[in-house]
Amino acid sequence: MKLPPLITATLLALGLSAGLVPAALAQQDADESVSPDITVRQEEDRTIREYRVNGQLYAIEVQPKAGPSYYLVDDNGDGDFRRSDNERVVPPQWVLISW
Repeated sequence: MKLPPLITATLLALGLSAGLVPAALAQQDADESVSPDITVRQEEDRTIREYRVNGQLYAIEVQPKAGPSYYLVDDNGDGDFRRSDNERVVPPQWVLISW
């Protein structure tokens, strides 16, 4: 039995969209799990923000009362922080599974 082209196209579109919905939901869950936890501490001469993902400290922002803020960044996860004056710190967002 051969189906008319309109019905075939409709069934194909429904089948494709059904496959895309779980992938979109998985991507949304992956994005939410990467959002950093930020801890803010106030000291007498500066404010310190610690950025963590899954409990791992990867960046520290130091905002002195006078002067611009700066960042201490752990690039490779070994606990060795280096100073970075770049104001944009991006949490790691690796794609582990993709369809």
